[in-house]
Amino acid sequence: MIKERPFAKVLEQLSAVGLRPTRQRLALAKLLFDNGHHHVTAEQLYSTACANNVKVSLATVYNTLHQFKEVGLLREVVVEAGRSYFDTNLSDHHHFFRESTGELIDIPKDDIAVSNLPQPPQGTKVDSVNVIIRIRDQ
Repeated sequence: MIKERPFAKVLEQLSAVGLRPTRQRLALAKLLFDNGHHHVTAEQLYSTACANNVKVSLATVYNTLHQFKEVGLLREVVVEAGRSYFDTNLSDHHHFFRESTGELIDIPKDDIAVSNLPQPPQGTKVDSVNVIIRIRDQ
């Protein structure tokens, strides 16, 4: 049995979208994509990187997350002004947002029906609809 190199999967992902595989991008991509789908803030990823002895600045984490979003490796979910999560699940879906903990929970796309959308302004078209349902503990 041939053992796969530790960074082979993320190296392939970065190469496929034309991003140069720097040490920091490889390390952050491995943290993001090797553990299934999840939601992460820049601060959470920075904390995880530090806990895993990845030498990276918070600014680099922000820049890398936005680069990954721009090339289609992540989705950004804005829950309020100045508060974004990055989602490794690229399929069409919606979210619950638990305000007490900041947890984002996936809702399958087919569990929500959106109808009666207003006409978009002239010269534009609806690209996507993202529903965030805010929940709180009782």
